[in-house]
Amino acid sequence: MALPVSSNSQDLLQAHFALWHQAVSYTKSVALAVALDLGIADAVHHHGGSATLSEILAAVGIHPCKLPALRRLMRVLAASGTFSATPEDAGLDAVYGLTPVSRLLVTTAADETAATSLAPFMGVNLHPILVSPLVKGVMAWFRQEKPGGPSPFAEAYGEMVWERTQHDAELNAVVNKALVADSRFLMPIFVKECGEVFDGVDSLVDVGGGLGGAAATIAAAFPHVKCSVLDLPQVVANAPADANVEYVPGDMFESIPPAKVVFLKSTLHDWGDDECVKILKNCKQAVAPREDGGKIVIIDMVVGYGSQDIKQKEAQVFFDFYIMIIGGAERDEQEWKDIFSRAGFTDYKIVSVLGVMSIIELYP
Repeated sequence: MALPVSSNSQDLLQAHFALWHQAVSYTKSVALAVALDLGIADAVHHHGGSATLSEILAAVGIHPCKLPALRRLMRVLAASGTFSATPEDAGLDAVYGLTPVSRLLVTTAADETAATSLAPFMGVNLHPILVSPLVKGVMAWFRQEKPGGPSPFAEAYGEMVWERTQHDAELNAVVNKALVADSRFLMPIFVKECGEVFDGVDSLVDVGGGLGGAAATIAAAFPHVKCSVLDLPQVVANAPADANVEYVPGDMFESIPPAKVVFLKSTLHDWGDDECVKILKNCKQAVAPREDGGKIVIIDMVVGYGSQDIKQKEAQVFFDFYIMIIGGAERDEQEWKDIFSRAGFTDYKIVSVLGVMSIIELYP
């Protein structure tokens, strides 16, 4: 078949490369999942921040026959920037080092590194129970004629992910551990960069706050703020004892305890638009009037807002496609504005200082 008249060989080869790259990019996620499972970041950390393949293999406890496969795994992780390789393409003689990315995967450090490890959060995003519907079922799901029907996760398992956590203790623990890890990492940055959000605030309820990672950080930084966490009974039943945080079992779709500020960190993105409207209407009833300092503080993605970095936009839209599996969504400003309007709000402010995440102040 003749080539298109408008195409030259280099254009076609570039397009060929682009398709190859997209088709196999999922292997980066698989490589990260294997690295988390084996504890490779911890292994390199315990060797002083750099290690040979043989040292990594011995530290993670896999059979020497896997050394060539480990080299191929580490080559992917180095190419993606998760680890460094010195010298590059040195084969079995390469020395692999921690980068700023892999340092966030270390879980066993003696300093504060382990406390801010994102390994549990990355692990839940790569958990087989969440990835399986994406790999196995999403193509068939797209062909279904079920407006407002179940998410791919619910289609695969017969229930929503939050329903499953009510009886799947292992999944419940994995999810809550991941959310705590995310809060331990992100909340100190939030408090440092945006502490003025809590000026004049004396009470706060963290809706869907899990085991209280975010609320505990706020309470420690602002002792004058009375902090409480609202979450499902099976979640708060496992909450740690904290004199500065009150845990309230309940359902945000039913009612929310009154407070000066309602706080929603990575909560609304788990739900569809109709559910978000219902949650925000309950928030509106719970929060103090605006003239008294009442507001709703949301930490979530605003797709395309702020930085024009292409990698950041990619991360946002990739995660949006991923979270569609459980019926959630990442939204752009217009989509957020539509939800706010439906819930009875007209005024909001967006601050983009948390990387892929933004802070939205929503006023009653």
